[in-house]
Amino acid sequence: MIDTKNILKVAAAWISIVYVVCYIGVALFPGIRPGFMRYALHTDIDMSRDVLTLGTFLSGLVIWNVIAVLAVWLFVALLNNIKK
Repeated sequence: MIDTKNILKVAAAWISIVYVVCYIGVALFPGIRPGFMRYALHTDIDMSRDVLTLGTFLSGLVIWNVIAVLAVWLFVALLNNIKK
């Protein structure tokens, strides 16, 4: 069995690091955002203005951590409960 608490902590740390790197990347190089939207998210949105504030940073960090923790929790639950 996988230690669920430990793997959830690792997932939260991992997604926090990735989120901070991406946020800094977009802040330093705003030109990468349209390419990311098109090729990673498969959408084309008019990015007419930047909304990079402490509030958007913190809310995005919380949202992505919740998504990551739920996804990893589901993975671990399925892994621990599906018989080989």
